[in-house]
Amino acid sequence: MTAEAIRCVLYRIRRIHYSEETMWNVDERFSPKAIESLAALGFAVGSTRGVVRVEKYGCGAEFRKGPDDLYQMTIPPTIMVKGKFTRLWDAGYQKFLLTDEGQKLPALATHLQNLRKFNEELRTALGVPTFYNEALGSVSQVSVYDRVKGRKGDVPDETVGAHVAGGH
Repeated sequence: MTAEAIRCVLYRIRRIHYSEETMWNVDERFSPKAIESLAALGFAVGSTRGVVRVEKYGCGAEFRKGPDDLYQMTIPPTIMVKGKFTRLWDAGYQKFLLTDEGQKLPALATHLQNLRKFNEELRTALGVPTFYNEALGSVSQVSVYDRVKGRKGDVPDETVGAHVAGGH
């Protein structure tokens, strides 16, 4: 898929099903006891009809109860903006937060530090191992850039970055 096609998809699809875009690489299911124990570790845990939202440090994740009464992560650890989940996008020259409403906000160093801390604490609490590439820093859910010298986009300008389909 070309970079332009990916850019168009970012704004054509309002809601990406996060379980297909997971950065945890974990299909593991968690017991209700494991999810409930997160509150004792300082996480804000809210539950509504089998959906559990876990938040801390301005970051969050979501788990859904399956037919086997075990929980599976449906939205991986991500930065929250105004109580809503975002996707972390690496544009090559900077990281951005993408909202489902189509907003693009610059990711600040404190956002990334808090995401890393949240991710590490959640993994530890649930007994999920950390893989090498994830331990190096923030893992973006979306990456769209090309820095090969001589190709369009090799120097960041107005053509590089997220654009709304139709030129708006």
